[in-house]
Amino acid sequence: MIIEVKVPSPGESISTVEIVKWLVADGDRVEQNQDLAEIESEKATLTLVSPASGQIKIVAQVSKPVAVHSLACTIDSAQQPEAEVIPTVTAPSLAKNPEAKVDVPAQVPETPLKTTPLARKMMQEHNLSTHDVLQRIGARHVTEALSAESPTNPDQKQDWPWEERKPMSNLRKKVSERLVAVKNQTAMLTTFNEIDMSNLIQLRKTWQTQFQEKHGVKLGFMSFFAKAATLALKAFPSVNAMIDGDDIVYFNYTDIGIAVQTPKGLMVPVIRQTQTKGIAQLETEIALVADKARKGTITLDELKGGTFTVTNGGVFGSLLSTPILNPPQTGILGMHTIQERPVALNGQVVIRPMMYVALSYDHRLIDGRESVGFLLKIKLLIENPYQMLAQTAFAEGELLGL
Repeated sequence: MIIEVKVPSPGESISTVEIVKWLVADGDRVEQNQDLAEIESEKATLTLVSPASGQIKIVAQVSKPVAVHSLACTIDSAQQPEAEVIPTVTAPSLAKNPEAKVDVPAQVPETPLKTTPLARKMMQEHNLSTHDVLQRIGARHVTEALSAESPTNPDQKQDWPWEERKPMSNLRKKVSERLVAVKNQTAMLTTFNEIDMSNLIQLRKTWQTQFQEKHGVKLGFMSFFAKAATLALKAFPSVNAMIDGDDIVYFNYTDIGIAVQTPKGLMVPVIRQTQTKGIAQLETEIALVADKARKGTITLDELKGGTFTVTNGGVFGSLLSTPILNPPQTGILGMHTIQERPVALNGQVVIRPMMYVALSYDHRLIDGRESVGFLLKIKLLIENPYQMLAQTAFAEGELLGL
């Protein structure tokens, strides 16, 4: 029976996608629910999954536009694997003779089965035989063996691949278009400040063990910055707004996007209604969507919308940067690495763990006074985390979920 596998739809507004790579070769036998290919759209990455076991015939080409719901491949479910007898070497026999080789069937007697010392040791430790390991030999294994056994000519000049050209993915194209549009269509400016992280670091140390035991996630910094941004957005409504034609749309809620670096590029999952959530719920939801984004299981709904964005270049060691707006939002907060620096405190020079923060904003809507005031509000809240908790409707323990 021939089963047609169609290209899935990543969303209503998307009509074409791109096969980034096939995870199997044409003609391979695949199993039901096995991942077949990675599919990328301008907004998200999906995985094509086999609906049945059988032999695959690939139709859609890599790095070419493919229409949603078009044929990606077919699965011949009538093709069943042929039984193959493979000589078995048990773990005890390997233990007695670690250099033992097992002859393959008579039709290729000149090719003994080879096992490396490390492989033999691993099989002994786990009581495995070669039959347990070699359940099925596919075309890929033969190709790899041929490549490994091919003789090389030491006198032949090596042609090094000095350049490599790859087509730009749909996701990267869309990101590029949006970045250029931001520069051309907004009046983006950035203001900076620095935060003494001493009190927040101490708070985390005090509550970390108890928090992690109860919620199963570490108490990080991002949840506090998300909560601080939520309170600052309430104090400065123009930062929590957008321009729609000749109108200004003010949001009476805060949906905060958290920028996450993934193997496919930067994604911004959105945490909804942050004004109703405490630190524990924020931390849990941030960890969840970040993990889904990195694994490629994030949904389009989880990436849509958002009234403000927080990004943390500090995880990569960035000391200071200018974050770029995520339109149609008019503000984005940039966190950076924490670095011990000498600062003046009460007339004395002391060493403190300091973080530079940046607010990029659309000057068409947000004035300098508001941008500076917003970032100063973030600074004061983070430097006084217990006061920040007291400003909310939650008690400290309740806000932390303890």
